[in-house]
Amino acid sequence: MNPEKQTARDRILDAAARVIRAQGYAGASVDELCAAAGVTKGAFFHHFKSKEAAAVAAAERFSEMADAIFAAAPYRALPDPVARVFGYVDFRKGLMQGELPAFTCLVGTMAQEAYLTHPAVRAACAQSIDAHVDMLEADVAEAMRARKVDAPGGARGLALYMQAVIQGAFVLAKAHGDASVAAGCLDHLRNHLAGLFGKRETNE
Repeated sequence: MNPEKQTARDRILDAAARVIRAQGYAGASVDELCAAAGVTKGAFFHHFKSKEAAAVAAAERFSEMADAIFAAAPYRALPDPVARVFGYVDFRKGLMQGELPAFTCLVGTMAQEAYLTHPAVRAACAQSIDAHVDMLEADVAEAMRARKVDAPGGARGLALYMQAVIQGAFVLAKAHGDASVAAGCLDHLRNHLAGLFGKRETNE
């Protein structure tokens, strides 16, 4: 969205995503969010009663933006469901470029910090992650049927496992300060999927 056409609320939510991904939930003060968004504290509290409320709204906005990105991803048009599953992993790996805060997951970051102390934030993060798993599960289920593959927990279990690898990859990348660590984890995930589905992928 053109920054000049954004509302103050939009700017706050975008700033929350940037600052929290870089500094964590606890490390992002309302003052810092206001400074990053270019709004006054009065404007912040006009839209959100607390930092927690802004974080919940930021999780919802992040989920909506992610849904749009993945819905328009090229792999979504592949007719072979197995190719779509591999395409999803390749697409995620392709996003792992640049500075860590630019591609790591906002809701994963907040969930790790706030799961016990801020239940509303935890619930918003869980809803966002679950919605993404729902999208992935549909392709995984179709791929498993096509190749007669079984896995612990079925399609849901495999989709959750894939998300666990991706979220864990983000943690390792942060720990090492190196995006390539996350990309390497996805290479191993791809190899695991190749063992389940075989290496035959059809992009036609």
